[in-house]
Amino acid sequence: MEKIKSIIIDDELQARSLLKSMLNTFCQNVEVLEMCGDLPNGVKAIHKLKPDLIFLDIEMPGHSGLELLDFFDENDLTFSIIFTTAYSEYAIKAFKLSAIDYLLKPIEPSELESAVAIYNKRKNIGANEILKKIDFLKQADTNKIGIPTLGGFKFIETKDILFIKADNSYTELISLQDEKIVISRTLKNFEEALSPFTNFQRCHKSYIVNTDYITDYIKSDGGYLIIRKKHNIPIAAEKIESVLKDKLFIKR
Repeated sequence: MEKIKSIIIDDELQARSLLKSMLNTFCQNVEVLEMCGDLPNGVKAIHKLKPDLIFLDIEMPGHSGLELLDFFDENDLTFSIIFTTAYSEYAIKAFKLSAIDYLLKPIEPSELESAVAIYNKRKNIGANEILKKIDFLKQADTNKIGIPTLGGFKFIETKDILFIKADNSYTELISLQDEKIVISRTLKNFEEALSPFTNFQRCHKSYIVNTDYITDYIKSDGGYLIIRKKHNIPIAAEKIESVLKDKLFIKR
């Protein structure tokens, strides 16, 4: 099997050493050419060694890992990147929806194996796509969500999302302006990406709702929610308590 030439860029010595050890144990087709403690040395190593794959820490003193591509011309982007981060809140929703590969520290062996397997499937990704994805991450806003489109990404304020509906392998997002956006991501992707926002709740196997816009809960017909007095959304019996937990009720 052809070796995958890699470089690890991380400011923590222990993190670099641990990742190299895990690669040697669980991903023996990955060869670590060099380990670098900061971005400038990482850039030099990439130019010199021409690796296939970079394991890149996001948060480093002096430089963010997201700045890496600022040091390369488009013709030099012959490598792929797997980001590593210890901060679960750091643009995780952006990673998930833009299909960017990342590893959350502490890194689990199964996640590492999965990330390398995904690299093998996507290793011929073009430079334009890499630049587009990194630019997306740089623009990621903790109050916005990036929706993949044919030409790039559409950024939507989370407060402007009414509900999200599953449609087979696609998902429909309905905005505050009643715009319907069809996305080639599963509802599970959105559930994970929106998990930091407590106002988004999975109320049904096919729906996620923004609870800020619930105007009515109707018990009849199996139970359903009314969003902004116009959208009827089914709610599963076992979801009623969790979805409505933050609402105040006047007891009869």
